[in-house]
Amino acid sequence: MHLIPIHTPIIKSGDDLAAVLARHEPEPPVGSRSARSEWFMNGDILAISSKVVATAEGTRIDLASLSPSPDAGRYARATGRSAPFMQAVIGETARMGGRIIGASPGALLTEVRPEGLPRGTILTANAGLDESNVELGYAVGWPKDPVASAVRLKRDLESLMASPSPSPSSPTLPPEGEGRSPSTINALSDVSRSPSPAGGGARGEGKAAGTTIAIIITDSTCHPRRSGVTAFALACAGIDPFLNRKGEPDLFGRVLRITSEAVCDQLATAANFLMGNAGQSIPAVLIRGHGLPLGDFAGWVPGIEPGEDLFRGSM
Repeated sequence: MHLIPIHTPIIKSGDDLAAVLARHEPEPPVGSRSARSEWFMNGDILAISSKVVATAEGTRIDLASLSPSPDAGRYARATGRSAPFMQAVIGETARMGGRIIGASPGALLTEVRPEGLPRGTILTANAGLDESNVELGYAVGWPKDPVASAVRLKRDLESLMASPSPSPSSPTLPPEGEGRSPSTINALSDVSRSPSPAGGGARGEGKAAGTTIAIIITDSTCHPRRSGVTAFALACAGIDPFLNRKGEPDLFGRVLRITSEAVCDQLATAANFLMGNAGQSIPAVLIRGHGLPLGDFAGWVPGIEPGEDLFRGSM
């Protein structure tokens, strides 16, 4: 499996994410000796930061516009964060039908049940809000509707890939400017190849049937009793978030009874390792050669109900 980071300039409110990604040629896959990578190919999975999507959609919060409540002041003292940021967390928690469970230095533990989440709840720090990688005085969280965002980005990128291969002088190419080199033109021209739809990377004979990709919208997360952050998948389009292993034999012939691989969470964490949480300016990672089937799923990644949670009663 290859992980291919995509460097971009700083994403701003109103940016067309598909167009931005289209004009920034991916780096060579991690572990590859290739001098360059192909642009989006059939079967690719794009993991992209939820904060980048939300920023492009203009959903950042101006903290100076908020009037902190007494609760916000109390949470600010408990966490060491500003009262306006705590007020933003209170508002975002309420918007997603959630509750505040507790506080620790730096964060509130929140449990949210966003509209459209088919099952379970999401435990997350600060209702998904962050003050990093956004302008001073602002906070940014998740897209208002991550499912719609994933479906739209998938559609827009597939539409770009389905366009006739442009020439360097074609007006359909992104304009010359920041982030685009002559090799980007070659990358855009090369997308006429049609790799295998299950995992990408194998060349075919043209792409008359269209090019299909999948989108995973990710965010960083932490786990009970573990230090540091990993990542998880908020929503995805074009790939089932789980791979059911129930009924399969293990190495010694025992039949697996409960194992279901959270593949989108696993891929989100792999991609997040490259995206980072500081100033890497890698908002998205292409995942190629994964061997997973793509499909029609589009939605929030389902969770489990609190009463079924292995960690219930521990928090």
